[in-house]
Formats: sequence, C-alpha cells, structure tokens
Amino acid sequence: MATAQPDHLRDTVSRLVHRGLGVEDYWRAVSEALGGVVPSEGTCLMTMDPATMLPTAEFVENGMPADAISRLVEIELREPDYSKWTDLARAGRAAASLSDVTAGDLDLSRRHREVRRPEGFSDELRVVLSSSTGTWGALTVFREKDRPYFSPAEVRLVTSLSGLLSDGLRRSLLLDDASADRHDAGMLVLDPDDGVGLANQVASAWIDELGTGTRAGTTLPLVVRAVARQARAIGSQASTGLARARVRTNAGRWVIVRASLMGEGAAAPVAVLLEAARPAEMAPLLADVYGLTPQERRVTECVAQGLPTRQIANELRMSAYTVQDHLKSIFAKTGTGSRGDLIARLFFDQRAMQLTAPPAIPDVRSFQTT
Repeated sequence: MATAQPDHLRDTVSRLVHRGLGVEDYWRAVSEALGGVVPSEGTCLMTMDPATMLPTAEFVENGMPADAISRLVEIELREPDYSKWTDLARAGRAAASLSDVTAGDLDLSRRHREVRRPEGFSDELRVVLSSSTGTWGALTVFREKDRPYFSPAEVRLVTSLSGLLSDGLRRSLLLDDASADRHDAGMLVLDPDDGVGLANQVASAWIDELGTGTRAGTTLPLVVRAVARQARAIGSQASTGLARARVRTNAGRWVIVRASLMGEGAAAPVAVLLEAARPAEMAPLLADVYGLTPQERRVTECVAQGLPTRQIANELRMSAYTVQDHLKSIFAKTGTGSRGDLIARLFFDQRAMQLTAPPAIPDVRSFQTT
C-alpha cells in the first residue's frame, strides 16, 4: 500500500467531515473514498442511540435480506460472538477484522457461520464510531467469498481514521431544525416473529415517516425491530439494558421508540410505543451531539435559567472570565451567536432542562391495556 494512498484518504475523509452532509450522503462519500484504498464488496452504516447502543437506522450497499439482518441483530443483543459492537466499544477498540479475532477461522463466529457465509460473504471489518460523547454508529466493510482477508495494515489504517469518521457521523446527525411538534403516541403489538398484530393509525404514520429502508422484504424500521428484540432479551433475562432508542425520522423529527414484553415466555407479544421526543428528552442528546463538556453543560443550564455572567460564576464557583471562555466554546460548538440562539437550539420551547442527568423516559408498560 503506497504511503500516498492513506494520506490522501485521510485528507479526503477530513474534508467530508466538514462538508455538512446528511447521514446517507456522508456514508456514500466515505464508502467511495475508503473503497479506493481498502477494497470491499459492500458496506453498511448503522446509526445508534448513544445512550443504549441499540441500532436505529441502516444504510447498506450489497447487503443481506431482511430475515438475515434480524438474525444478526438477535445475535448482537442476546448471544455470544466475536467482536460484537458493545464488546469493541467497551474495550476501547475502534476497529477489528473478523479474520484477526478468529485467527483466520471465520466459522468460529456465530453470525458468520449462520448468516454471513450462507449469503456468500467472507471477512468483515468492523469500525465503532465512538467519541467522548458516546457511540453514534458503526461501520461494517465486508468482502465476499474467495476474496482475501483484510490485512493488518488495512485494519490499522481504518483504526487511525475512526476518530474522523466518528466526528463526521456525529456532525451529520446535528439538527438545526429539531422540533417535537407531535404529541400523540403510536402503539404496535408484535408477535414473536415481529409480525404486526395490532397497530393504531399514529404508529403507521410514524413507520411511514421512519421508513423501512431498501432491504428486500423489510416491513418495519430497523429501530422498531431492534428495540423489540431488546425487550425480549430483557424479558428472558439475557440482557439488562434498556429497550428504548431515539432516532431521527426522514422528516427531520426525533422519535422515542420504547418496547416492553406483554407477558412471559417466548410466545409473549411485545408492545412498542413510538412518540415524539420531548425537549427534556432531547436536550441531553443534543448536548452530546454538540460535544459539550460537563462544565459547558452546567454553564448552559445556568444560561437557560436566565442567570447573568456574574451569577453563573458565583453559582459554579468560577471566575467571570472562565464563564465567558465557556460561552465562547459553547457558541462555537453549537453554531450560535447569542444566549437566546443557544437556548432556542438546545431547548426548543425556551424552558430550562437538565443537561447533566439522563432524561426520565416513561415505561411503555404504562400504556398497556388490561
């Protein structure tokens, strides 16, 4: 691999990060640039809720059918396997090839043995898109059967780019026009195979707005299937995580998706609630997206309460000059120019919300009927 190629790739990715592309356009541009140096037969970008690491949407080129991806999600959430996303993130490992972690015996991996190999795929290179503000997504680059495995040099190169790639995805998820003007709740009841048993009109509208992607045979958005499977995993005590995720719709709204098992056993249905994200639920997420530090969050909360600089300084036990420095950094990160612009950007309805604590999200079981 010529030295000029990695350097050119790094420059290209750096430019893409600052182009202000949407998620899909960003993924396509990154895939094209990466393919020139790390050849592959396909890529998949998954966005995730950084609070739960549940997948919320996917963008796929030359991927697998819907039933295959459902099985992959189930393995990720409930069953042991090599280089799972949560394991990579927990270990602080930005990228890994399946051939490396299995010492070349790909069939040691359950997802490869059961799903990927039967679909004609071979090695995969996984990249966790994490930053100090959380894990916002994951990129998979894969090769088909009879193609060479990813080399250590290719893995090292992608690892070195992971910070840039993560920053680009986080920027792509920024919402200038984030709003939550929809207050009605959608309810789905899913059978064990994710078939829709019951659905109200609001749920159908949310599903249309989220979209099901281009994967053949898909009838539900990925986030709905992922949250439902997480609820089943919690019900079977295979997971202790949260069955909820926040995701942006194709119309630019943010929706909270929650799920809960209605009963006991493998045959129990799952109730899924879809509801517009309220300001209290979105403010901490947007603070994460903009990369505000703990000190900057506290300053922002004080600004939201209408406190002047001197009072903020007294409240937080810092100098007025330090408060001003924090405000300059906050304005730069959020693309705002005044305190009023900042509050409009982060809080939507001008009310002070806590940025330093996770939002309270009601349990979907409170919406179940007897």
